[in-house]
Order: sequence, then structure tokens, then C-alpha cells
Amino acid sequence: MKVVILAGGLGSRLSEETTVKPKPMVEIGGRPILWHIMKIYSFFGLNDFIICCGYKGYIIKEYFANYFLHMSDVTFDMKNNKMIVHQCYSEPWTVTLVDTGENTLTGGRLKRVLKYIHDDEVFCFTYGDGLADIDIKKEIEFHKSHGKLATLTAVQPPGRYGSLVLDGTHVRNFQEKPPGDGAWINGGFFVLSPKVINYIEGDQSSWEADALMRLARDGELEAFNHSGFWHPMDTLRDKNYLETLWQSGQAPWKFWE
Repeated sequence: MKVVILAGGLGSRLSEETTVKPKPMVEIGGRPILWHIMKIYSFFGLNDFIICCGYKGYIIKEYFANYFLHMSDVTFDMKNNKMIVHQCYSEPWTVTLVDTGENTLTGGRLKRVLKYIHDDEVFCFTYGDGLADIDIKKEIEFHKSHGKLATLTAVQPPGRYGSLVLDGTHVRNFQEKPPGDGAWINGGFFVLSPKVINYIEGDQSSWEADALMRLARDGELEAFNHSGFWHPMDTLRDKNYLETLWQSGQAPWKFWE
């Protein structure tokens, strides 16, 4: 089963990092968040990836072209023009990098990779900037059980600001990551039939505002509720929070060893 990942947006709310690299290449623990997302899927046996590139896509291409340089010890024999890779930490991945345009919207990017997925029964699709401890296997089973064209992952995000626990005017406690308002939102991590492409008109079609809305109206969209960890990387604050989790050894999305 293939996994399509959106990696072409500008990431303007994380401009501290994205002026020099695309958002999915912003690092958590010394590895691009894109790598973390791929490791989640790989843990569940999904190793065939299609990356929708756009803004500064050449950086993503260069990263995978030089993957051994990033992940291994290397000796350069300058005299004999040789490169020797030591302790090669390879992944069982097939990675197809597709230029889907700098100004293409999310739906349009998915439509541009149709030729790589049109023969599949189902495929996975997600954003290149969100992490979760989601059970991908269970979501795929759920998708196949209901027979609809699309499944999204519904999540309940934490509150964006710390909250006070008050007793009158006395501050009893402070919650850095309080619960949100209880609403379920689209958390990405979709499982889809290639037939969803029929709901996308072209490059300026939004996956969220156009295709998902139409799928919902036609009764072809189901939600896989995920009550565990989920967090996007929209801002520098989000990036720092995810980095703190990783450095503490308590990153909930790290299924692998």
C-alpha cells in the first residue's frame, strides 16, 4: 500500500525555519519531521512513499539522494575518487518525489500524483507536518470495513495556551498543555480510494474546503477517532514542544527502536 505525503506548502507560520527549507524538512531530534512521519508508517509495514513536492522541493530530493551521508559514517578516498559508507542504516523504503508545483493547493497536489496510485484499491494520505501515535493498521481495517471512499483521522487538539486553575483569586495550579474545547477536528492520516480524485477539479482545488466537503455531502467520508497523541508543527512553539518530547525520550509517536 502506498503512502502519499504533502510536502509542498510554504509553511509561512514557521518562517524562522522555512525561509531556507520546506516545512517537512524542519528537524525534530536532528531528523526532518518528514522522516518521523515516514517512520510511523514504516512501523506498520507501509514502505512505498510518494512525496508531493513544491516549495524548495529540490532540498527534499537532495536529502534522499544523499540519505547515506545523513545517516551513516562515511570515508572519502580523495586520491582514488571513492566514497566508503560505514554502518549503513538503510530503510526499506521506496520514495517517489513528484514536483506538484509551488502554487498548487492541497487537492491539486494529490490529483497530480494520480498516475502513481490509480491502480491501487486504497492508499494512505497525510500532511507533512503532523505527528501522532495513531495505529495505522487499525485505521486501514476500519476503512475497509465501512466501504466508503474516504476515512480521515478525527483528533481532539490540546488548548493552545496554558490555563490557570483558580480558587477565587488564588492560583492553585497552571496547566501548560490543557485540554481543548472537546471538538473533533481533521488530523490528517487519511485512508482513501483512488476514486476520491473525481472530487478534485484541478490545481486550485483544496482537499479540505472542496474535496472533503463534497465527499461528506455524498456520504462517502467516515471518521476514525483517535484520542491519543496528535500534534501539528505549525509554529516555532510547536516545533520546540515536539523537540522537547523527543529529547526527553518520551516522544509518543516513536514506535520504533
